[in-house]
Amino acid sequence: MSGSAYPKFRNDHGVPEISIGVREFKCIGMSPPQDHPHVYINMGEADTILCPYCATRFRFDPRLTPLDADPPDSFFAVDANPGQ
Repeated sequence: MSGSAYPKFRNDHGVPEISIGVREFKCIGMSPPQDHPHVYINMGEADTILCPYCATRFRFDPRLTPLDADPPDSFFAVDANPGQ
């Protein structure tokens, strides 16, 4: 997977834990412009991992798809065609 193809997750509500359906992803902290540097995280075989930048705990949930999260608005989708 290329670096830009990893799903990105955010924590706009400051929740302590976000469940996600992937083990490789990027944490952006909060939505831009309050985001932190986009950190690549690989959970490996672990079920949980902390973002080293913002300390959000991510939990792998195999019931979720790669573009799903709990809370649901934690997945960060970038508009590929802004202004169109």
